[in-house]
Amino acid sequence: MIRFLLSLRLSLLVFLNLGSPTAGQDLPWLSSGLVGGEFEYKAQRGDSLTGIGARFGVERSVLARNNNLDPAARLKLGQVLLVDNRHIVPQTLKDGILINLPQRMLFNFVQGKLASHYPVGLGRRDWPTPTGRFVIISKEENPIWDVPKSIQEEMRREGKVVKTKVPPCPENPLGIYWMALSIVGYGIHGTIAPASIYQFQTHGCVRLHPDDISELFRRVSIGTPGGIVYEPVLLAKLDGDRIYLEVHNDVYRKGGNFLKNMQNFVSNYGLSSAVDWRKAEQVVHKKEGLARDISKKFPGSQKVRKVK
Repeated sequence: MIRFLLSLRLSLLVFLNLGSPTAGQDLPWLSSGLVGGEFEYKAQRGDSLTGIGARFGVERSVLARNNNLDPAARLKLGQVLLVDNRHIVPQTLKDGILINLPQRMLFNFVQGKLASHYPVGLGRRDWPTPTGRFVIISKEENPIWDVPKSIQEEMRREGKVVKTKVPPCPENPLGIYWMALSIVGYGIHGTIAPASIYQFQTHGCVRLHPDDISELFRRVSIGTPGGIVYEPVLLAKLDGDRIYLEVHNDVYRKGGNFLKNMQNFVSNYGLSSAVDWRKAEQVVHKKEGLARDISKKFPGSQKVRKVK
């Protein structure tokens, strides 16, 4: 046990030295990577804008607007939708998990490279997911849900049957996989409600699509370090001097002037002359939660779209 605790401490100490700007600087991280892309998706039986958005990490309203649809529109079988789910990678870690709350994305790094990324469901506005560093302290397949006292009280207030334990079953909200964090009471787990991904509906835990948690569960081990951050404004500089900006809503009301923050962000990295400020201000105003090109000048290119 002592050896295990020392190992966890070492993992956290290593994580402390990762994902920071250059020594001597007190700046947000300037990313050099994007995930996702632009592609076409054919609606399948039972699909909805909410479900598609949850699977790919796009707001339903944004998905609807990009396809000239009403957010409440019912999809037809085979209907083709344009999906844009490009996101900026907030930081690059040597090893470990990074979760950005406003972005609702989880990034898993192995040996300095991004191994996988997933949209996630997070805590409600009145039950927020905490920020901070953590270590995965246990992993369980087919977990028993020991219902916290606070959730039992909520069940009682809402007139529901109060449960203290939920065994492995189709009604267990944890799904099939559970990974406990060193942040007491919180974990990363699956779900029996896939459409709730990319929403703020949990009691603070991090929820993944069943297919994604199955993959992540195999990729990480006990002792894997991680961090949960709150970065609603993200900036990336890619090869070819293309600048991308991604802005999210201040879901947990932490405050801040996003326009001023973005302007300082760009200026402090010496990118002012490379940015189209009109585009940048529109991205801040819309808060679509997607990476948008705000370069003043960039070479044209054809977009490759795939049918999924």
